[in-house]
Amino acid sequence: MEEKIRIKPTADEKSETGDWEGKKVLVIGTGISGAGAVKLLCAAGACPVWYDENGEVSAEDIAKKLPEGISVRIITGALPGDVEEETEMVVPSPGVPVDTEFVERFRRRGIPILGEIELGYLFSKGRLAAVTGTNGKTTTTSLVGQIMEEYYGDVFVVGNIGKPYTESALKTGEDSVTVAEISSFQLETTDRFKPRVSAILNITPDHLNRHHTMENYVAVKERIAARQTKDDVCVLNYEDEYTRGFGKRCPAKAMYFSSKRKLEEGLYLDGEEIWMAQDGYAERLMNIHEMKLVGMCNVENVMAAIAIAVHMQVPMENILDTVRRFRAVEHRIEFVATKGGVDYYNDSKGTNPDAAVQGIRAMSKPTVLIGGGYDKGSTFDTWIEAFDGKVKYLVLIGQTADQIEACAKAHGMDGKRILRAEGFEEALRMCTEHAQAGDAVLLSPACASWGMFPNYEVRGQMFKDYVNRLPDEGPDGSGRTETGKKHKEGV
Repeated sequence: MEEKIRIKPTADEKSETGDWEGKKVLVIGTGISGAGAVKLLCAAGACPVWYDENGEVSAEDIAKKLPEGISVRIITGALPGDVEEETEMVVPSPGVPVDTEFVERFRRRGIPILGEIELGYLFSKGRLAAVTGTNGKTTTTSLVGQIMEEYYGDVFVVGNIGKPYTESALKTGEDSVTVAEISSFQLETTDRFKPRVSAILNITPDHLNRHHTMENYVAVKERIAARQTKDDVCVLNYEDEYTRGFGKRCPAKAMYFSSKRKLEEGLYLDGEEIWMAQDGYAERLMNIHEMKLVGMCNVENVMAAIAIAVHMQVPMENILDTVRRFRAVEHRIEFVATKGGVDYYNDSKGTNPDAAVQGIRAMSKPTVLIGGGYDKGSTFDTWIEAFDGKVKYLVLIGQTADQIEACAKAHGMDGKRILRAEGFEEALRMCTEHAQAGDAVLLSPACASWGMFPNYEVRGQMFKDYVNRLPDEGPDGSGRTETGKKHKEGV
């Protein structure tokens, strides 16, 4: 018999969804978010039905994602009418658009729609810091998480970073700290979600195929602070017009950071020094060359992380010590190796043009660049303009190759330097053939990986595996591997 643990939300503001015992909950999506939701709901005494509309997926394979002792009803393909009628709550995975007719049918009946992040929050304890933004959120979340872990110990890093909130919620205690990376997809289905400290790093066009308009996308990002009060803090980028404007109407106390100007209150970059201004005084914190990260995007990420950590009551000495030691997040301007005198960088997490701008700006050598992938409705002009003469060859793959090629030519790039590859492995071979000693090869696609790979991690790992199989020396005997040599690292 399955053991059921009686659990209720710990704060009045978290308990409006009522008693969980026997509640019939439809969990849509059978990835890691869905699995986390199912496990938590079972522990709470609910009766979840786990659903995947793909009828070709095996229920037996889905069941393997759950630990032994948990037994739930799994349905694939068409959802039976009686199950739909009996459903009392819906928990869609982030990848499920909430404006589909299927989800709307439940909404019209007044059925609560809770995302996995909201569900995890309802059952969690302790303090919460949450980070969103178009770019930089994984690096910032990882850095904040490391700062918290080294100071507090009982810390959980969750969310879009790849660890479901629902997996950790029941492990938290009153003294726990949770650091969450929250995507726009996840924010669509939040309601009571209320961080002690939130952050919106930046907002640039992305996922418009899902959110339809920039106004919708901005509004969804702002939901991270919707339940905050002036007793809470929202960290915002002063140099982003959307976040700067939001600070004026934000329900929380706004704290800005800036990479371009001095601020009377907040963190700012002055030359190569990071300062913090507060209560009429300014304090120099560190030189950016003390960091192991490179690129202005990382300077902004670090300032945001410092601001978050300060308001989570971590002493500045501890914060800066962690910042100085923090290394790059995998797949974000990540140095892989030097082979044949060519430096190889994995920026597979550059899944939109604005993120890819940061990748090319971080390069200091002539660069052979791999771009292209799934079409999210983005435009590529800003990215192409950032090439600034650095890109020797642009190797294109995927659904957006035609669009990117046309854009590059419109901005004056020689068509002879734009190469087309049928697949990823062919693109990698083209890079090694055209790169010379002293160059860099950068995977920074400006597009999502869908359609060619399950996710950007698989794409980045394939790139790294390929690079690491290359001979240390070039065909003429030149070059040497520098794996292990100290390199400045990316986001």
